[in-house]
Amino acid sequence: MINFVRRSDCHIIQFMGNNMLTVLILLSALATCLCIPPQCTPEEAAIGRCRTPAGERPQCIEMVLGYCQDVPYSHTTFPNIVGHRSRQDLEMGAEYLLLSVIHGLLKGECSPDIRLLGCSVLAPRCQGGRLMKPCRSTCEMVKKSCIHAFEAIQMAWPYFLDCDRFFVGREEGCYDPLSELREKQEVAFANISDGGLSTIIQFTYHSNSQMFSILKKTAAKCPHISQTYSIGRSVEGKDLLVIEFSDNPGQHDLLEPEIKLIGNMHGNEILGRQLLIYLAQYMCSEYLLGNERIQTLINTTRIHILPSMNPDGYEIAASEVADRNDPENIYQEGHEYNGWTSGRANAQNLDLNRNFPDLTSIFYNRRRFRHFRSDHIPIPDSYWLNKVIAPETYAVMKWIRSYPFVISASLHGGELVISYPFDFSRHPQEERIYSPTPDEQIFRQLARIYADAHATMSNNDTERCGASFANKGGITNGAQWYSFAGGMSDFNYLHSNCYEITVELGCDKFPSEEELYPEWLRNKEALLSFMESVHRGIKGIVKDEHGNGIKGATITVRGVRHDITTAEDGDYWRLLNPGVHIVTAAASGYSKVSKRINMPRNVRLGRVDFVLKKAPREPSLDYFNIPELDNYERFDPFNQFEQYSQRELGENGEERTEKPWWWAYFSQLGISAPTWLLRNY
Repeated sequence: MINFVRRSDCHIIQFMGNNMLTVLILLSALATCLCIPPQCTPEEAAIGRCRTPAGERPQCIEMVLGYCQDVPYSHTTFPNIVGHRSRQDLEMGAEYLLLSVIHGLLKGECSPDIRLLGCSVLAPRCQGGRLMKPCRSTCEMVKKSCIHAFEAIQMAWPYFLDCDRFFVGREEGCYDPLSELREKQEVAFANISDGGLSTIIQFTYHSNSQMFSILKKTAAKCPHISQTYSIGRSVEGKDLLVIEFSDNPGQHDLLEPEIKLIGNMHGNEILGRQLLIYLAQYMCSEYLLGNERIQTLINTTRIHILPSMNPDGYEIAASEVADRNDPENIYQEGHEYNGWTSGRANAQNLDLNRNFPDLTSIFYNRRRFRHFRSDHIPIPDSYWLNKVIAPETYAVMKWIRSYPFVISASLHGGELVISYPFDFSRHPQEERIYSPTPDEQIFRQLARIYADAHATMSNNDTERCGASFANKGGITNGAQWYSFAGGMSDFNYLHSNCYEITVELGCDKFPSEEELYPEWLRNKEALLSFMESVHRGIKGIVKDEHGNGIKGATITVRGVRHDITTAEDGDYWRLLNPGVHIVTAAASGYSKVSKRINMPRNVRLGRVDFVLKKAPREPSLDYFNIPELDNYERFDPFNQFEQYSQRELGENGEERTEKPWWWAYFSQLGISAPTWLLRNY
């Protein structure tokens, strides 16, 4: 005897009897209870391969799912594309739960794109008794733009958004689930545009997730000239995301100089971060619109932009400002004051601009050596042994060592001035004393280029923020302003070929949003002019007699006690001011070659190549008297950081990983654990 009790869409089955007919009836009823079509086995349902029987059309039902109400269609059907047999079955699944929380998990990034894409699979479009699948091209576009957001929270790309498995091509009659969303976005853009070709930038603040999204979308918009890559992670695991612009992204082109721009080193100095986000959007859009200046810059230069070196500190600063804007907060101080320290340091409470190796002291201590090199000074072992090194610092040091950067700018806030090395005083007892590098004139020229192109910085009548820069035209030697050791600019100069200036953008470290657009206008020309200034001086290739580039050859300018070295293929770039210079190329095992060059004022860049002949050369004894000079390649010699990145293995060699923080969203609800969301499961 079989009793059926109706409950929801299935039945509770009670039976008595053991004859074969009873068993067959039971199995038929069980299939009905599981909502499995006659041509769909339970195994097929489990892997999402249910099909409607031949000759039968799917039953289109009204869309009533709360998180899918804004899809561009009104009817769906079950079983869905991945095998959920009913609405109730879907709503109890981890897939639908993920769609309900994805906005919060990704902090608004890729929203509502991910949710609408998921709905197109979990509640597919049903039209005219036919299930319609979403387009594969839409899935691939969203995945390319959003995969980094999942990686940032250590979440795998959801299985039901597998572009090859659950989406189809246009030739198979697919539809675009994001079509209405894009139409609305186009209308919104049209309302703020004059109808012509233009670059549209939203001058607002951006959270970390929004910043990552903008950089990724910018690279996707201009894939032929742009890409993003990560140089490492912050203390709290956030990507230090770089966007690169070049006519050959991802590759170093022979004789093409490379530059970097860094913002938000101090987490509470936000303006530079925003300017670099705007700059990335501007360059991509203007390149596409045919702006010849931008096209020339990108086609002849490889540009790397790191908008936020301290994303953890930014979040602290941003939350502090949000609290002070709370109308119920009676202690409001506004953006400008922001404690001046809240969020400055990283999550370890380390000031990143005091965390680099102090190579300036080594430079001062060794000036007595006749042949002492003031370039490519190795990092002493004591730095690795005795200092707490921030992961952000470590990542930037590796970055500096990995690319042949020529110039760099680090964007800060708190004053309106350009500061250049040295930042550490040549007299430790004197905190404010002029401390020039051997390339003082080059640094002054770089500083002048930015300051003069800025709307107000070089004007001596401009109101400053407390420090006195009268009659300096908006530039200053760092140590003459105030002295500190372990700075990034000094490290760039003494450890690599890179000349870095510090750009102090203004008194207000965290200006109101109303000031962002005016600040962009004040700094846009200065940023472009600074990048263009890399094409000054001379460049060339140092080769052997067989035409092979010589890596690590030194380029010396007489009278300047600071050399630069050639890159992987033997190419080099040497910034020079106009005048007559004696330039020498040398390499171990080769004879050196000197050339006299004349740099007229009307010529910005010249080409000077060198061919060196094999001839063993004995270095001076003074060279060997300087400890550690042969240790330049020693980086993290004690594996201080590598050991932390090694994954813990179990007894049988399996990888042990802690569940990520978001796992609690799913594990406490009694549903089947979505292990498909774990990246290393």
